[in-house]
Amino acid sequence: MKKYISKSPDETKEIGFQLGKALRPGDIVGLFGELGSGKTTLIKGMARAFGIEERDVVSASFTMIAEYPTTPPFIHIDLYRIERDTELDEIGFWDHVSGDGISVIEWADRAGRNLPGEIIEIKLKSLNGEIREITIEGKDAKDRDSL
Repeated sequence: MKKYISKSPDETKEIGFQLGKALRPGDIVGLFGELGSGKTTLIKGMARAFGIEERDVVSASFTMIAEYPTTPPFIHIDLYRIERDTELDEIGFWDHVSGDGISVIEWADRAGRNLPGEIIEIKLKSLNGEIREITIEGKDAKDRDSL
């Protein structure tokens, strides 16, 4: 497990960028945290590691799934509006998390027990103002120096 303290949105993006550089094809990243804890900000940094412009990364709450044409594909999934497990099938969740792309799931807790077993878990917690605690654990996170 690794823990970071971010003092600003720019620091959160930089942590995301470093994490993005460490990701491998097929990785699934689940983000957990309250509204406003910095999940989308972290994803903007992760996406930058794949050459995606920050302005192109928005909360996918309404589209639910945004797939970017990178190599490997960068897939941003937002489960905020999911109310039932059956909706995962309806939005094509399994098609996106079963390939060689990098799947990053906001509000991963909404998938309940349906998350694939081997994921990288990132927990974000707002401490005070813009200060965030970011904890990374799970799928071989200990073996990757940059995670």
